[in-house]
Amino acid sequence: MGIDLGAFKKGMRHLAASVTLITTRLGEERGGLTATAVCSVSAEPPQLLVCVNRGASAHPLIVASRRFCVNVLAPPHRKIAERFAGMDGIEGDARFADMGEWGVLATGVPVLKGCPVNFDCETLHTMVAGTHTIVLGRIVEVALDPTAAPLLYADGKFVPGDLFQNALAAG
Repeated sequence: MGIDLGAFKKGMRHLAASVTLITTRLGEERGGLTATAVCSVSAEPPQLLVCVNRGASAHPLIVASRRFCVNVLAPPHRKIAERFAGMDGIEGDARFADMGEWGVLATGVPVLKGCPVNFDCETLHTMVAGTHTIVLGRIVEVALDPTAAPLLYADGKFVPGDLFQNALAAG
């Protein structure tokens, strides 16, 4: 007997998470998507994982390029989060146009400037799990902006991370 899928989805909305933008590049083609399924795996060596829906337009690029960046978004990036979630109908490389300031780190994939943190990664392993691919990445470079607070997502809503930032400042 299976669980109620509606109850599962409603329950998962109670897991607040940082909103991230997973970006990649394959040749001259850039891709990206908004995600909250990101998790630290190991500090030594530094590794994280991301879960990418296999139906996402950026999925083939992320898997084929074997490199990606996890950009932890800040509250001013909300429109970028919406665009890369497909909310405005723009896809592919066009998602990068007219929004945000972009650069690169060690792997050469697009990195969004002004984020609390960017984790530049090389893919170590991939594994299919249901509708998603779990991508395990080795972190090769980290860029930090200690003045930026994270954008959070909980109960189907974007939430500014000011409380989080205040807790960090309080030490």
